[in-house]
Amino acid sequence: MSIIETQKLTKIYGSGSTAVTALDKVSFSIQPGEFVAVMGPSGCGKSTLLHLLGGLDRPSDGKVLIEGTSIADMSDDRLTELRRRKIGFVFQFFNLIPVLTAVENAALPVTLDGVKPADAKAKAAKWLERFGLGDRLYSRPDQLSGGQQQRVAVARALVAEPALILADEPTGNLDTRAGDEIAGLLSQVAKEYGRTVIMVTHDPRIAAYSDRIIFLKDGKIIDETLLASDNGENATQVAEKMKAMSD
Repeated sequence: MSIIETQKLTKIYGSGSTAVTALDKVSFSIQPGEFVAVMGPSGCGKSTLLHLLGGLDRPSDGKVLIEGTSIADMSDDRLTELRRRKIGFVFQFFNLIPVLTAVENAALPVTLDGVKPADAKAKAAKWLERFGLGDRLYSRPDQLSGGQQQRVAVARALVAEPALILADEPTGNLDTRAGDEIAGLLSQVAKEYGRTVIMVTHDPRIAAYSDRIIFLKDGKIIDETLLASDNGENATQVAEKMKAMSD
């Protein structure tokens, strides 16, 4: 069974003559452990799609199904529980709390869900150590590089052991080297830890780390591409597709 599926997913902002269709009958399915990138020109609906998949916004029409269950009719409380336990979010800006240490930031989702602080920190430390931050558990965000802060954010997204990770331009605030490290980390999250990762990006080099790319334009899927294992060839292929879309 698909971990996540959309059926004619549509989002319209406004009404009448001022209505704007951000997504137009978008349908796809993603399997457990798959790493999928979503690409397209600015304003094509990428972030809108991610917000709908994560239950941060509600569709105008169509459905989002997570593990076969439609989230459209869930109450706000059920949606909040779903996001807390089934979905991890990673954003362009790290959104770490400045006064908390790395391990306290990473532990926050399960701490808020009622897990004892010591147990929450132990779970967070496990993920931080996996991501090469075992020696920075007690560093505050201002003591970490941008790449390290984003690693903390990825650990925070995974601490509740969600099945699905949604990443919105996770490398957009990083230099090339740190961006590649985070993209590789997200690939590792899918391949080694069996999580499904859906990532919005504008960068062909970053998208090349994924297994499949969904291309959006004017709110519609215009292409889907399966990628090979060679990141260099992938990046060239993706860049050529992006150029063709903009012509």
